[in-house]
Amino acid sequence: MSLLVVDSHCHLDYEGLTERLPEVLANAEAAGVGLMVSIGTQVKNFERLRHIAEDNSNVFCTVGTHPHHAHEELDIEVAELVKLARHPKVVGIGEAGLDYHYDLSPRDAQAQGFRVHIAAARETGLPLVIHAREADADVAGILEDEMKKGAFKPLLHCFTSSLELAQRGLAIGAYVSFSGILTYKSAENLRAVAAEVPMDRLLVETDSPYLAPVPHRGKSNEPAFVIKTLEQLAAVKGVTPEAMAKVTNDNFFRLFSKVPRPARFA
Repeated sequence: MSLLVVDSHCHLDYEGLTERLPEVLANAEAAGVGLMVSIGTQVKNFERLRHIAEDNSNVFCTVGTHPHHAHEELDIEVAELVKLARHPKVVGIGEAGLDYHYDLSPRDAQAQGFRVHIAAARETGLPLVIHAREADADVAGILEDEMKKGAFKPLLHCFTSSLELAQRGLAIGAYVSFSGILTYKSAENLRAVAAEVPMDRLLVETDSPYLAPVPHRGKSNEPAFVIKTLEQLAAVKGVTPEAMAKVTNDNFFRLFSKVPRPARFA
């Protein structure tokens, strides 16, 4: 049985992918990656991302501001995100969140932007793609506080954080997505976290052009390589890659409910 999977998080508008986009998309199709979500990181660049999604039937996108750029887009209000999210190819809000590793944006600006994106996710009903790096306690605290104000759908993307953050996220309904980091020899702790995440909350992604999985580590990542992460996740869970593909596909279409499920994914 051949695999057919979704790359739930890539950056097709980034250098390393956008200049060779036809090749990247052809490689994905040949590998069995039938659908991709290209993630927004700056609202000012949304039009470029939107065009990529419009031009390719198997590409969708999100709209949002990465925490690295939070201070640059504090003028972006909930209403603007909601308006842009009405486009049929926009299927999520973000990525937004907190990054205390690089601290490229002041932490108060990151928190302010994070809450704006949560409000937009709540209003639209679209999933919120969350970036969390070395900020576990604050990410969990904001998510729990905001969930009390009204439900939204959180997705902890490229998960590299603690079991505690995973558990606190799961407790409020979050999904957890794993990238190529899961395949790294040094990632024993991350594989232990993945083992604890329920099957109905798992997704896979590349975060390409970053974080290429083994055996492609050190190269520019691309959606085709998500298969290697899927295979590793299947091994962690003790199931076949085919079974894990069905699980992660079902989870994806449940969470990203705005994405029409193609017949080939039935």
